[in-house]
Amino acid sequence: MNVAAVTESSRPRRGLRRAIDDGAILAGWVGVGMAIAIGVSFLLVIPIEPIYWLLTPLSGLLIGYYANQRSGVSRGRWRRTIANALYAGALTGLSLALLLVAVKGLFFYADSGYRDEGLGPPLSCVAGADCVYARYLADGRERALEAVGVTDAASFSAFYWQQQLTNAWMLLGLATAGGLVGGILYGISAPRPGVRSDPSEVSSLP
Repeated sequence: MNVAAVTESSRPRRGLRRAIDDGAILAGWVGVGMAIAIGVSFLLVIPIEPIYWLLTPLSGLLIGYYANQRSGVSRGRWRRTIANALYAGALTGLSLALLLVAVKGLFFYADSGYRDEGLGPPLSCVAGADCVYARYLADGRERALEAVGVTDAASFSAFYWQQQLTNAWMLLGLATAGGLVGGILYGISAPRPGVRSDPSEVSSLP
């Protein structure tokens, strides 16, 4: 018998591990990796932001299910099932939200006013907020911006980042809600007590 293993398993679980399983902690980090892959793919390589938003709740759902499947949670343990799912979904959503804000910030502060030849000459502006604001004006959004109190680069910058923070909170909420749904789906189909699921049979995630 492995005495060290017995001693480790008999120790009281502290902090985060009292509320969720080790498998859920691992699943949360898998969710971080998933978020990075999605962000690089659809915010940088092929910037299609609607797909990024579409994949956010789906990622949360998958990782919420996986968190419990990885932990081998048995049927009927709803408190642990929901806690695992919410943790993994929230960590995935936080990663997706931070990635969106980081990419938006990169393009916001690096904007120098350059435009493709078909759109006209480069904008005359100072790199950063001034150029982004000028780009919005060139797109004919002046009246829409004035309607919300945006009249210069400073007020535009405040408005822009308020919108991005709102979007970040929405991404976090969508992924967390997806994780909750994933946990509920797992709870319905979970193995009965005494039967531990095999992660390799249910999910292809590492």
